[in-house]
Amino acid sequence: MNELHRFDSRDALDIALAGHIADALNKQVARCGAASLAVSGGSTPRGLFARLALEAVAWEQVHITLVDERWVSVDDPQSNEQLVREQLLQGNAASAHFTGLKTHHASAEDGLALASARVADLPLPFTCVVLGMGTDGHTASWFPQARNLPQMLDANSNELLAACEPVTAPHQRITLTLPAVLAASEIILHITGEEKLAVLAEAGAKHYPVAAITGQQKNPATIWWAP
Repeated sequence: MNELHRFDSRDALDIALAGHIADALNKQVARCGAASLAVSGGSTPRGLFARLALEAVAWEQVHITLVDERWVSVDDPQSNEQLVREQLLQGNAASAHFTGLKTHHASAEDGLALASARVADLPLPFTCVVLGMGTDGHTASWFPQARNLPQMLDANSNELLAACEPVTAPHQRITLTLPAVLAASEIILHITGEEKLAVLAEAGAKHYPVAAITGQQKNPATIWWAP
């Protein structure tokens, strides 16, 4: 059963979720000496990132990476890395350690081994993984029409990352796999708007990729939503 946290405004959501993530990171640092956070891109987390950057966290012991990345230059406006650097790795959070997924290789497939090695060096499993969702029911870069979607959602895989061609969206992608997400101490699905809430409600019946998160019992995700 997925716990749903509802808020009246996106600002209230961002404030509450930033505090929740900060608390989880600090507790993990106190227990283990280090914590790790995987975040998503897009427009939804911008406010969250700005709030999280203000939180009193032992950021120098926190490692941040991406849930997924478009295969574009890190200075491209479409780059999730650029978003994180500009919106999250600021203020108090400037001392956090960031690991990007984009490599120098021409394709995501060619860069997969190096990116996987980078992620494997982080304190795993992740303390928190913050996912978003598209109106097509994708989360991470698990797109409904991606040829290798079954491999990305193979819960028995030992792979941390996968490359994919979304088909329905531009740019090759590199993404965490389902088992990498499920291993996290906490999975958070951060969404806004009535349309996405409706998509989420029918995810299981329509076999949307996000149902691989919301429909499993091993590590129930919490859903954080505002209109």
